[in-house]
Amino acid sequence: MRAVAKYGVLTGLGSLVISTLAIAPAGGTTTALAESRGTAIAAADAAAAGIPFGVCPKVERLPASVSCGTVKVPLDYAQPSGQQITLTVSRVRASGEPADYQGAFVYNPGGPGASSMYFPLAGQLSEWKRIAGAYDLVGYAPRGVGRSAPLSCQEPADHLKGPTLAPTHPSPSYKQERVAEAKAYARGCARKNGSALQHYTSLNNARDLDVLRAALGEEKLTFMGASYGTYFGALYATLFPSHVRRMVFDSAVNPARNKIWYRNNLDQNVAFERRWADFRGWVARHDRTYGLGATPEAVARSYEKASAQLALKPAGGKVGPGQLQGAFLGAGYYDDYWVPRATALSEYLRGNEKPLIAQASPRPETAVDAENATAVYLAVECNDAPWPTDWAVWDRDNSESAQRAPFETWDNAFMNLPCAFWEGPRQQPLEVGTKRGALPPVLILAAERDAATPYEGAKELARRLRGAVLITEEDAGTHGIGGGGNDCVNAYLEDYLLRGQTPVRRASCAPHPEPDPVSLERRAEQPRLPNAL
Repeated sequence: MRAVAKYGVLTGLGSLVISTLAIAPAGGTTTALAESRGTAIAAADAAAAGIPFGVCPKVERLPASVSCGTVKVPLDYAQPSGQQITLTVSRVRASGEPADYQGAFVYNPGGPGASSMYFPLAGQLSEWKRIAGAYDLVGYAPRGVGRSAPLSCQEPADHLKGPTLAPTHPSPSYKQERVAEAKAYARGCARKNGSALQHYTSLNNARDLDVLRAALGEEKLTFMGASYGTYFGALYATLFPSHVRRMVFDSAVNPARNKIWYRNNLDQNVAFERRWADFRGWVARHDRTYGLGATPEAVARSYEKASAQLALKPAGGKVGPGQLQGAFLGAGYYDDYWVPRATALSEYLRGNEKPLIAQASPRPETAVDAENATAVYLAVECNDAPWPTDWAVWDRDNSESAQRAPFETWDNAFMNLPCAFWEGPRQQPLEVGTKRGALPPVLILAAERDAATPYEGAKELARRLRGAVLITEEDAGTHGIGGGGNDCVNAYLEDYLLRGQTPVRRASCAPHPEPDPVSLERRAEQPRLPNAL
């Protein structure tokens, strides 16, 4: 354990309180001050207790090379001696020489609602071996996720159902059905979780991260967040700039207050439409392989034909238009999915349902985890900010969005609609940003055509975190690019994490190669780190 006293209550509290007051929303100063004190107290307690790592519980399904432990954090940081919740943590020790050791490296894959308990296994991948030699690789399940004070809002069997519809221009009656479902979901969350529900927020995720830092015995944090992990990572950098050693923001959420979260979702619709067009263009270029059409428009017609057929007769009784849309949404996130999705669509239209059923069917064995992930996602986003409470506003904005971006708009809207009817207090989004010199250099990684976190968000984050360096993968759209298939991006990542080196301000990398169109049977599975929304 290193330098515990330096981050005790008395020495750590001053800068923490000042930075929190600087961004506290109007009317929230007293609460912000209490939460600042509570965070410092909780971090000091965690530093003293440490994390006794041992054998991982079987439920984690991790090999013996990974060790597990827990850290306690306050449910409510304004009451640090009140109710505590337990976060699960995983670790693999650095594999390199002691002289090369650089401490703990914590990773979060996003969500909200995703766990990184698997992350220590990344050291087995060639792209991560040198980083794993220098760092202990640390994963954890944020509050609400997995075994970390898990949230649930409905029965898992009700959450994971199929077949369902996926109308791009839903009828008024269908919209009212979804409004009723959203209201019921919001009521279910409030009923099942009570007053604890309000404490599942991005700000508390940032505070939890500082308690985890202290429990790991680290004076300063080395952290990489992907997707949503960039947002609470940016909150961390704003609140605790003096606690930062190195931070990587991979596929950055736009942190502007007016974007959290309603406007970010509308922006996402447009970006997914562009990425859907990229996929269709690729399929069209390989029409000899897939036979789905020689133009993007022809590929779209093939997709719509399959959707219409599934509405009449779901594949395997499980895969309807909704499941088809969900499966192909994955192609907007990762071009790793382009080959299997195109193959499944091609095979289905030729009369072979099996690949589509395998890729798109609801999986009962994942129902509990999927329901938990959705509950955390909605709790955090609904709590983080005010949302429109008038359905007419949602109907107007999303009807307009669907005219330009029909592929994802309504699916996205209905996913987030419980936030319109959420019970309990809402936060005002905090102003992300640091003054020049307050934060050491941080690295932002972004793909120019990312759909889930549009590129403008990375540029906005770079403007707000003074001294940040932006690395762009040009003309590419994979969501989460660090440690992936682009050697140029990985070289910048290694230079930063291993040597603390960055370009002066910005740098660009050529795109990684497009997928090779091979059949589903020939495609070799490549290990990769999963990222979340």
